[in-house]
Amino acid sequence: MTSSVMTLWDNRNALRLLVRRDLAVKYQQSFLGYLWSLIEPLGVAGIYWFVFGVLYGTQSNRHLGSADNSYPLYLITGIFAWSWANAAMGEATSALTGQARLITTMKVAREVFPIGRVVGRFAEFLAGVPILIILALFFGELHFDWQLLALPLAVLLQTVFLTGLALLLSSLNVLLRDVEKLMRLGLRLLFYATPIIYPLTLVRSSGMPGWVKTAYELNPLVGIMELYHAVWYPDMFPNAQLLGVTAGASVVLLIGGWWVFRRLEPAVLKEL
Repeated sequence: MTSSVMTLWDNRNALRLLVRRDLAVKYQQSFLGYLWSLIEPLGVAGIYWFVFGVLYGTQSNRHLGSADNSYPLYLITGIFAWSWANAAMGEATSALTGQARLITTMKVAREVFPIGRVVGRFAEFLAGVPILIILALFFGELHFDWQLLALPLAVLLQTVFLTGLALLLSSLNVLLRDVEKLMRLGLRLLFYATPIIYPLTLVRSSGMPGWVKTAYELNPLVGIMELYHAVWYPDMFPNAQLLGVTAGASVVLLIGGWWVFRRLEPAVLKEL
């Protein structure tokens, strides 16, 4: 894996060019361009706020502690982070099958293709950070304190998690095309199995069996989302156990995904 990382570093210029190309192609015929990376998650957040914050009362609001009136900030923070994860996982799955000719002709590390999708969607996520800061100022939840360190930690863990998953899914999808179809269902389930539109405290205080709650928190995105929310709500900073599970699972997934990618690379190239 060390040699693979060094090879990837040597191909960093190719990675940068692929990311720029993907972003240019994605928005080249769009009038609003990069603004769509903000409009879409804001629109989705608005729908969920109307359904769960207006129509179904304040069940989620009551579990935000002192932030009873800032459910929109909580919701938009999770939606922006999820948009990065959702797009990266969905696009990385077909990163190799959709660029077969380019992969077989370019002399670069093949890892740059799925990792490029993760980096490209991260660039879109960064565009939404100023929106979050403005909303935090509006709701009075922006505090220049230690809790701001939760943001780079969340970004780091999500990058590790998504990179490992991207390498794993992209290589498996070449040999088993059902992976792409399964991911569509998996992403829907993962969205509702992550504290994005509801707080984690709502799950912990529910009447579900203890083993279900334990299995729920094994999802690395649970701890990652809690870190994002902790930027505005310090009480939501994950405890040592949840943070350890999140970091450990993300690192294991990165190492496992990289190992599977390297092991399957000859078969993948032959199939492409």
